[in-house]
Amino acid sequence: MEIQSMETDRLLIRRVLAEDWESIKEIWQKVGETEYAQYDIPHDTKNTVVQKRIERWASTCDSSEHMFFSVCLKDEIIGYIDMHRKDYGYEIGYCFHTDYYRKGYAKESISALLDCAEEQGVHYFKAGTAINNIPSVRLLNSLGFKLTGTEQVSFYKDSEGNNIYFEGGIFEREE
Repeated sequence: MEIQSMETDRLLIRRVLAEDWESIKEIWQKVGETEYAQYDIPHDTKNTVVQKRIERWASTCDSSEHMFFSVCLKDEIIGYIDMHRKDYGYEIGYCFHTDYYRKGYAKESISALLDCAEEQGVHYFKAGTAINNIPSVRLLNSLGFKLTGTEQVSFYKDSEGNNIYFEGGIFEREE
């Protein structure tokens, strides 16, 4: 599967570039301030750490195994989507700047990428989100994903070093 960039009615979706790091750092910082941060792996937002990570993402620009896309509204990066090849199809993830929540940008951009992948013969997608992350669950449902299972997930520890668990949903879409 080969996708470099595409446009929707409102958005440009293109492979992540190394120079996108500052925008992605801001996205991580803003999302880290929300109630949903407890359901995601904490992101180290030190400049050097973010730069190095986004450089790795950008280095996959010719890969169909690991694809990272910046979602741009005009000249501003408002989110990103990642797609990782698995035996069965692709596992997807996404993260958007909080200023752009509930405006349809995530649905528009993810839908465009999934449609393009399907046109290229990919018919199975998997995604995960916390069951309590209602906006993300609604997004996945609106994209045709169905809850197929749950798992106990932990990214944080309490003051005594014990894992803090939440219920993660496994969502699948098959065409």
